[in-house]
Amino acid sequence: MAFVIFLIPCFVISTDIAFSCQNADDFVGASAPGDIIIGGLFAVHSEMLHPEEDPIKPVIQNCAGFEIQVFLQTLAMIHAIETINNSTLLSGVTLGYEIYDTCAEVTKAMASALRFLSKFNSSEDAVEFKCNYSDYIPRVKAVTGASYSEVSMAVSRLLALQLIPQEVILTSNATPGAVVSPASSAEILSDKIRFPSFFRTIPSDFHQTRAMTRLICESGWNWIGVIATDDDNGRFALESFGVQAMANNVCIAFKEMLPAYLSDSTFHTKVDHAIEKIVKETGVNVIVVFMRQFHVLKLFKKAIERNVKKVWIASDNWSAAVKISTIPNIRQLGTVVGFGFKSGDISSFQEFLRNLHEKPTENNKFLHEYIMLLSVCEYLEYHDFQKCIANQSQDDLLENAGSKPQIWRDDFLNANIEQGFIHSTILAVYAIAHAIKGQCKDRDCKDPSALAPWELLEELKKVVVIDDDKEVKFDPNGDMSTSYDVLLWKEIDGHMEITTMAEYDAEKGGFIFEDEEKKKDFLALKKVQSTCSPHCRPGQVKKVTESPHTCCYECIYCPENHYSNQTDMDYCYQCNNKTYWAPINSTTCYRKTIYFLAWTDWFAIFLLLLSAFGVVVVLSICVIFTKNLDTPVVKASGGLIVCYIILFSHFLIFLSTVFFIDVPTDFKCKTRQALFGISFTLCISCILIKSLKILLAFSFDPKLQNFLKCMYKPIPAVVTCTGIQVIICTFWLIFRTPFVNQNFSIPKVIILECNEGSIVAFGIMLGYIAALAFICFIFAFKGRKLPENYNEAKFITFGMLIYFIAWIVFIPVYATTFGKYLPAVEIIVVLISNYGILCCTFLPKCYIIIYKQETNTKSAFLKMVYTYSSKSAGSVAVSQVSLDSKSSSLRATVTDSCKTENDSENGNSHFQVPGQPLIKGKVLPKNAAGTMIRKRVSSI
Repeated sequence: MAFVIFLIPCFVISTDIAFSCQNADDFVGASAPGDIIIGGLFAVHSEMLHPEEDPIKPVIQNCAGFEIQVFLQTLAMIHAIETINNSTLLSGVTLGYEIYDTCAEVTKAMASALRFLSKFNSSEDAVEFKCNYSDYIPRVKAVTGASYSEVSMAVSRLLALQLIPQEVILTSNATPGAVVSPASSAEILSDKIRFPSFFRTIPSDFHQTRAMTRLICESGWNWIGVIATDDDNGRFALESFGVQAMANNVCIAFKEMLPAYLSDSTFHTKVDHAIEKIVKETGVNVIVVFMRQFHVLKLFKKAIERNVKKVWIASDNWSAAVKISTIPNIRQLGTVVGFGFKSGDISSFQEFLRNLHEKPTENNKFLHEYIMLLSVCEYLEYHDFQKCIANQSQDDLLENAGSKPQIWRDDFLNANIEQGFIHSTILAVYAIAHAIKGQCKDRDCKDPSALAPWELLEELKKVVVIDDDKEVKFDPNGDMSTSYDVLLWKEIDGHMEITTMAEYDAEKGGFIFEDEEKKKDFLALKKVQSTCSPHCRPGQVKKVTESPHTCCYECIYCPENHYSNQTDMDYCYQCNNKTYWAPINSTTCYRKTIYFLAWTDWFAIFLLLLSAFGVVVVLSICVIFTKNLDTPVVKASGGLIVCYIILFSHFLIFLSTVFFIDVPTDFKCKTRQALFGISFTLCISCILIKSLKILLAFSFDPKLQNFLKCMYKPIPAVVTCTGIQVIICTFWLIFRTPFVNQNFSIPKVIILECNEGSIVAFGIMLGYIAALAFICFIFAFKGRKLPENYNEAKFITFGMLIYFIAWIVFIPVYATTFGKYLPAVEIIVVLISNYGILCCTFLPKCYIIIYKQETNTKSAFLKMVYTYSSKSAGSVAVSQVSLDSKSSSLRATVTDSCKTENDSENGNSHFQVPGQPLIKGKVLPKNAAGTMIRKRVSSI
């Protein structure tokens, strides 16, 4: 009960509340009768005077600081209501209004809200306490205002008792009943749980702070200061801006909060401190200001005294304030860029202002006060005139109550119009009127009790208003999604003009320019630098320092194989190390150069010329041997077919070098080693048979002769030796085949090379060739002392030595070499070994055929054999005794081991001189050594 008893006095407004307003009607600033009353809350004065007596009493005081811009908003509301009443929009239902001055004070605004809540036609203007207000009919159906978010929040909560709609023009609040604000922009007012009856015809601060952040980012700034008033509006705006700034990597170097009321004793001290902070932070050249107009006036006057020159980003509260743009020396402050509400066509309102002097002032105290101000300040210049009006208090004007101005100065009112606020005020009234129209279709709204405020609230949610041929409506949060004008304060003909530079689309989040000139003005903002650290260029990356701000950093180069392609990157991108590379401080990745032994490489050309020359040599030898087919030298070489086979294998070896050059492919990788291995094996196999044949022809040791005759099977031997190599290569190609490999060991290069698949298989192939070459070397070494003209074994020995030396050197060189010239190493060793064997095998014979033709005859050949046999006869005679004692066993051994024909069982032995038919003779009996030479010579 005690609580209820306390509340009732709070909701009662007495008729003799104080000497500043003798009755409740004196409290009303402007009014007009109507079937449906709309309330208005506007801060026509910037501050409320505080009593000096002690103790302080609960008295509503007079106000000071007449605000022309807000006064114009009250006129806009009156004009809109009069226009609606003179139209057919409400079909016979007239609108009335009651407009109150909040003096920018929550206390006075709450007193006005209490009057709105008082019961209709109540003689005591009292608010009844009820648990259910559904049938309660208050004095007003809806409220337009207030000018500031802090006031709107308080009023909205109070009006929520009866769900009276509130539309805000200048702030961003939401109150029950229906509060339609044309000014309150605080983001918190979009919360329909806390402010269910609040609507506004402007966007919330969320869109404004996002637009500011977008402007800052596009201008290349990231180090800024913020100054705001220490009230709900300033704190919520600062919070919203801080979130947007953080999301866009914009750092706030400092935040300064100024007292919300000019009467605060610390106000001037806080302003001085804010100016000192701005001066101290030399790197901060952009200041965002969320303050009321009279706060900005004080701040700018002090900044001009200190010669502060910055870029000032203005909130919608003061971005279009003419009284600030006309401050003397305002140009010294630097550049002012602001965001204002999108304006519409207000030509009818301007016409209304031209006829304002004809309007009665009995029911409009604001207009009456303005007329008195004109009379007091009429002979002053523009700025002094404006200053005079703002500095007069209501108490001061009582002395001039009866005077009238000689000059109306309607140009002054037009010059102070802030089109965004005027347009949103008119839009708020029309939104309420459309909601009333929707509710009055099926009821008689001339009866005030026919319509409850909460019913009007539901209708407002569905209202669609045509504004400049566009449909606008409230979103679920009670906001109208209108756009912003980006305003630039620009000096034209010596006067500071507020121009529209661009339009900010709140839905798309971008700027729209009418022409290129305005876009240039926008881009010119980039000339101002406001960063904590210099921008990191492409190729650099930000390194965070000890500073708590992420905008303060060092720029370091991106490391090798990393890059950055934008300014102020937080990290470097890594290149694909397999195919791309990047140097230190790189802005892009570069594709690695693909290296291989190309046809155009000078070394490849040199090696190809050597191979081509080898092919020419092979063909030349073929021609020489073909022309001298019947000579002893050619016959001694095994005949033309054997020579052709050997020369063909040499040709294939030279040909295999081609597969080591140009872009490696799987086919080349598989072909080159197999072709070389099989061809070289064929060559060595044929030479091995030749070595065996020579040793057999000139050997006088019976044991060795019998062994060699068993081994000497030319065709099976060659096929077997080559076939083994074919099997090795086949298994290699099937199970561990060579393939193309990309070598990334060099940073900037991709080396295309053949991976042998299996080093073991590669080694087995080369080892098998080496084994055959070693056997061939042993046989050739045995026959190194044969007749000079017939001594092919000596040159075969040299050829095998060249082969061994080349491949022994190749192994360590191959193991330590990498890069595109690795195939060249293989080509070199192939050419050396091939040239060595080719030259040692055929060039001595070609020399004899061409230059020693006298030794290339049958007689010369027989003479040479005879001489060699004579020298060897002595050694044969010495060993004859041992031959006789073992002749029987030798015949048995020969018979068992070689299974010779019948004549060998009778003691016949076979000798063959190359180029001659096989010689058959008896095994030498005792004392027959002297006759052996004659028999061998006669046989040859």
